[in-house]
Amino acid sequence: MSAFYTPYGAYLGGGLSHFGRAEIFWTKFYPSEVFAAMREQGHDHTINSEKKMPAAPKIVAEIGCNHKGDMDIAKEMITTAAIFCKADYVKFQKRNNRELLTEEQYNAPHPNPINSYGDTYGEHREFLEFDVEQNRELMEFCASVGIGYSTSVWDTTSAKEMASLNPDFLKVPSACNLHFEMLGVLCEEFKGGIQLSLGMTTQEEEEEIVAFFESKGRAEDLLIYACTSGYPVAFDDVCLLEIVRLKEKFGDRVQAIGFSGHHLGIAADMAAIALGAEWIERHFTMDRTWKGTDHSASLEPDGLRRLCRDSKAVASSLKYKSTDILPIEAETRNKLKWQPKAA
Repeated sequence: MSAFYTPYGAYLGGGLSHFGRAEIFWTKFYPSEVFAAMREQGHDHTINSEKKMPAAPKIVAEIGCNHKGDMDIAKEMITTAAIFCKADYVKFQKRNNRELLTEEQYNAPHPNPINSYGDTYGEHREFLEFDVEQNRELMEFCASVGIGYSTSVWDTTSAKEMASLNPDFLKVPSACNLHFEMLGVLCEEFKGGIQLSLGMTTQEEEEEIVAFFESKGRAEDLLIYACTSGYPVAFDDVCLLEIVRLKEKFGDRVQAIGFSGHHLGIAADMAAIALGAEWIERHFTMDRTWKGTDHSASLEPDGLRRLCRDSKAVASSLKYKSTDILPIEAETRNKLKWQPKAA
């Protein structure tokens, strides 16, 4: 890894490659109604009415448990994501481990002991856990540095606790998207947005989830993420066209479709934006070599910075020409364009 320097200190760069050119055959990948809307508006979601440019996707930097149970590290990561990387949100994780885990699971050794922060899996999870007041402190700290706060919730108790903080949105991880008791608590006790990942979920289960939110009158507040659950995920398992499938099936039934990635680099994220993802969620770490399960599938600060920068560039390019010859082309056309010689 190579070091790079910012006004906020030195960090280790992740060596993440910049995205290359992608050739996308729009008429093949987009449903006809979406393609027609793009022709008319320049994009299929929020449009800047003055410039007719698509809104850049929101970027969520998932800190998760990559803070190693240390509030100071968590705040350093928030500051870096906000000021250096310019992400829109950071996201943590909240668990009630006694509720989430069976006694056997709690007392079992960590399946990968080298990543464990305790003698048992339960002790490991408790070491990494922030309580409600610590999460409140982190939310206030986020506001002080100009970035949104959120957390994923893994059980009913955590859903109730985090709903009491009233963040802009709460997240349901793929592992818990069939926990309908918890989903019901979110629908009934939380008035903000609800985001939900669809990793390791069948298409029949997807329909059941969306129908549940519809039955609760909350589908208009639901954002669903195309996702493959693995850490990290090889590119041939990223399956970006799931974004298109979700847009075709649920685009008019939920608030938005996003992409939650666990791959390396940011190339796939750029393609996801081109395919219509309106939110991008990536795990974030200060150092991919740190102890813990998620670091290897996370972006380091420079990778997240590039993701935030390049997502805006890609979004601004997703439009049709406003006129046959753009102003930028006019002078070049006069100078270079072949013209038949006058007789």
